[in-house]
Amino acid sequence: MYKKNHSNTVLSAIIIGSGFGGIGMAIQLDQAGISDFLIIEKANDVGGTWRDNDYPGSGCDVPSHLYSYSFEPRTDWPHKYARQPDIHAYIKHCVSKYGLRSRLRLGCEIKSARFDEGQGLWCLTSIDGEELRCRALITACGQLNRPVMPELDGLEYFAGPAFHSARWQHDVDLSGKRVAVIGTGASAIQFVPQIVPLVASMLLFQRSAPYVLPKDDRQYDDKKRARLSRFAWLHQLDRVWQYCTHEVRALAFVYFPALAKREEKSALKHMHKHIKDPHKRSALTPDYPMGCKRVLISNNYYPAMADDKVTLVTDAIERVVADGVQTRDGQTHQADVLIYGTGFAATEFLSPMQITGLHGQDLNQTWQSGAEAYKGICISGFPNLFMLYGPNTNLGHNSIIYMLESQFRYISQCLQTLKRRRLRYLNVRTEAQSNYNQRIQHSAKRTVWAQGCSSWYLTAEGKQTVNWPGFTFAYRHLTRKPRLSDYDCVR
Repeated sequence: MYKKNHSNTVLSAIIIGSGFGGIGMAIQLDQAGISDFLIIEKANDVGGTWRDNDYPGSGCDVPSHLYSYSFEPRTDWPHKYARQPDIHAYIKHCVSKYGLRSRLRLGCEIKSARFDEGQGLWCLTSIDGEELRCRALITACGQLNRPVMPELDGLEYFAGPAFHSARWQHDVDLSGKRVAVIGTGASAIQFVPQIVPLVASMLLFQRSAPYVLPKDDRQYDDKKRARLSRFAWLHQLDRVWQYCTHEVRALAFVYFPALAKREEKSALKHMHKHIKDPHKRSALTPDYPMGCKRVLISNNYYPAMADDKVTLVTDAIERVVADGVQTRDGQTHQADVLIYGTGFAATEFLSPMQITGLHGQDLNQTWQSGAEAYKGICISGFPNLFMLYGPNTNLGHNSIIYMLESQFRYISQCLQTLKRRRLRYLNVRTEAQSNYNQRIQHSAKRTVWAQGCSSWYLTAEGKQTVNWPGFTFAYRHLTRKPRLSDYDCVR
């Protein structure tokens, strides 16, 4: 484990975050011959979102063989869609196998980062006052690291246990309790079916119904795992097949939204199969085009919704009171436990860190009208700052690992350029970033995410700052090597 007394050392790079992005970036740097780096993690364990989201039923909605590093295949996944404990264990395995423990600093949260133009260094300060310096700062904080609490009056007055799904309180016994769940997003459709059998009753507060498709999940038997382990080409073939079948979905989400109509019918058929009550059917029918919000997959959500224990509440919430939730129709819905399945602050990139670039530029101020970056990685005015999973690099159709690996290579090449050319810093030019983002926003307007619904893909002003509006292979081509003419290369 990294020792504090090294804080006066100038490192080649500091990586903030130890999820898939941070760990993969560290491995890439090591393989590129850049070994003097530090991974900083505010929690006491690695894993990112797969450490935090350990609620009942937590798992991935991308196939296991695709949701893993291409350079570190795992052939013995127990299921087609991995569960949270298996994914978390995979990340920890990578940390151990690639010898990253000695360059990992746990329990250290960065409060601020300031760029020293004269020295070409980033100066970081932790919340404990410790200072660290590096040539390049790489943020791997993710988009799903800051839970959003609902903005409701009276939250503090609720008498029973209340928690966000990403901060699950495993010591709270839900057996025989009246449980109220606020939100019906990707987390809720996983934990709701797991806890319905335990509770006395459940109130599920829904603002808008999600589209839910069947999940073609299955357990891999020992014979299949043995074949994949023995014949590496079979595993690679499966990975390529999964990639292609997911990539083609971009046609519906990005280029021809009308194609999503077929999947809409599949989702409604799936719902009608399990939900017979006409009132519940009506409430569970989305009123927006498919893909405008995140499309979910589950085999047990609708059966759980059909349970007599579950009451679906679509009236707007007025306030939280000591013994439950009051809706605008004046009714008080009594509850013993309150669970928030209200998602994350996905559009507030890098907050709450205070990041200061050239001439005292504050990044939060720079991004007041919505986050943007050059290729989702670099920000003009903030030299030698590189983002993983930055603006407009999330996906609605494929594995984010593919996007991250494109960024690993790009950032590694930038750091090698700094060293080889003996540069003080690389700063992407304002016009290059502006031109790039004009193209991105123009492309985003034709996508299904711009079809008029409110979702976490959009800022409050309606700017699409989250998703990549294209094929993932197009992004890989775009990031195959840095175009130095788009940068100020300063010695």
